[in-house]
Formats: sequence, structure tokens, C-alpha cells
Amino acid sequence: MSEPGTEGSRREGARPPGDRAEDPATRAGKRGGVARRRDGALHLLFVCTGNTCRSPMAETIARAKAAARGWDRVEVRSAGAGAMPGAPAPREAVDAAAERGLDLTAHRATLLTREEVAWADLILAMSPQHVARATELGAGGRAALLASYAGEGGRGGGSVPDPIGGTYEEYLETYRRLEELIERLFERLEPEVEP
Repeated sequence: MSEPGTEGSRREGARPPGDRAEDPATRAGKRGGVARRRDGALHLLFVCTGNTCRSPMAETIARAKAAARGWDRVEVRSAGAGAMPGAPAPREAVDAAAERGLDLTAHRATLLTREEVAWADLILAMSPQHVARATELGAGGRAALLASYAGEGGRGGGSVPDPIGGTYEEYLETYRRLEELIERLFERLEPEVEP
């Protein structure tokens, strides 16, 4: 696992799909709607469209918050339903993260694939279209809208607006919204995750 807020080694320590329990019956029991692994690990996957703005910002925020809580068994990744693999985060996203002390400079986009979906215990999407794509790739009941899962159903229709092509202020607003949603998400997950 890489340092909080970095992307450079995000695949380090990842188990090949054949090494993890694919059958939900072999995982630890479900509590709070999240199927946990026998070893207590929890794999979170954030999904947006291009994996350059919203989901990488969510990934770095979640990694930093998990580290601050001492949640060393929580692993976080991000992917895009229509990503161009290897694309960097735009300057505005990098700057918005830097303003909060996090680093997106090494981030490179990852396409949402069956392997990424199989890796994840919980897939948190920015829009209903992303949930649909994850479901097509085998997510089943493990995919949800981030806003809805975090307990915020009404605001913005449950979606996190895409700042791509927008102003720096729009990126900052998206970043702030993600911070708020991920804090609520972690409050919901807290009873399930042992430090």
C-alpha cells in the first residue's frame, strides 16, 4: 500500500484475483451491508468516468482519512468507466488536492475492468451510469452511489458533479463535497473496521 495521498504504488500488495475469495460465502460475514474478507481487509473502489478528477480525488481523500484513523486494513483504488489508461489528473485536480496537503501528481487513469470490480468489496460510484457499468462487470450488490451510501440521497440527485473542463473553483467544490461524503462514508464504516 502506498503512502496516504499518493498514487505511485497503488497496485503494490494487491492480490491477484485468483488469490482472493471470489465466492461471497467464503468471506467473513456481512455487517452493515459490506462483505469483509476473512483477514479483515476492506477493499474500496471509487468510480467515475475518466478516472482523472472525481474518483482519484476520492481515492486520495479516503487513503488519507483511513491512515489518520489507523485503518491499515483498508485498501483504496479508483477507476473510470470510460478511462483512457495512463491519462494524468488535470492541473486543477492536482492543485485542489495540493491545497489540502494531498498529492495527485503521480496518478494515472485506470479503466474499470472485471478485475478491478472483482478486487473490490465495496464500489462507490459518482453517478448512476457508473453503478450500471460496475454492475455489468459483475459487481452485483457491491456497487452503490457514493452520496447515497454515505447517507445523502437527495442533494444533487445522488451524483457528484463532474468538474472536467470547469474552473478551479468547480474542482475545489467537488473536492470539498468528496471530503464531506467520504467523512460520512467512514462514519458508516467505522463499526466494521478495526484500527
